Amino acid sequence: MADQAKEELRGTGRLPRRRLSVDERRDQLIDTALELFSKRPPEEVSIDDIAAAAGASRPLVYRYFPGKQALYEEALRRAGQELARRLEEDEPGEESASERLYKMVGRQLDFVENHGPGFAALLRSGSVAIPGTTTAIDEVRQAMQVQALRQLALTEPSAGLRWVSRAWIASTEIAALDWLADRRIPREELQLQLVQQFMAMLVLAAAWEPELAPELVRILAAERPEGPAGQLVRQLAGLLTTSPPADRTHGPP
Repeated sequence: MADQAKEELRGTGRLPRRRLSVDERRDQLIDTALELFSKRPPEEVSIDDIAAAAGASRPLVYRYFPGKQALYEEALRRAGQELARRLEEDEPGEESASERLYKMVGRQLDFVENHGPGFAALLRSGSVAIPGTTTAIDEVRQAMQVQALRQLALTEPSAGLRWVSRAWIASTEIAALDWLADRRIPREELQLQLVQQFMAMLVLAAAWEPELAPELVRILAAERPEGPAGQLVRQLAGLLTTSPPADRTHGPP
């Protein structure tokens, strides 16, 4: 296992060529562990694997971390922090809300593509009660919710809108994991579908909360025909204007 771990990271620049400071060594061990946890299930990665891949000794790893679980938790926190950082951007520009959401989802999928197994490990950690790991995924979800509502220019969302946004975030996580498993649809198509799903959920939220309707009108008024929301409207219009084939075998005459 140790040889395999070392080979996986050979050529990545992680093997030390000079004496590292305390902070540098700790960061290196975390990065190395995250890389290995991204390639193999955590239960298949040992402290010896991490030590070998980092060019360190087993006792040295234990100087920084009391065990693999602590190192695993710290590696997941690092992954969560990176994903949360990627979701951020400068102040919204001239794009419409759905276009800004499209870019935000793109940044999330960039992370998924570059850290696929690590992303899966991060989400798996949030589905079980492992001390220290649920906080990491909760922070990522909170960051995504903040950024999603920011793209809509909604600074004081209602309880219902917060619920809708959390439900949508859960949906994006499931979709990203499924996409990682088979990639049956192009990434751009998935990205568009996720944004359009959120826009449709906003319409439902406005139906439940009439006070949200003016905000939704504002958002939709700024949409462009070529944007994700504009495409969705055209698709829905096409569905509604298409006459279904006649079927007189069921239903009233």
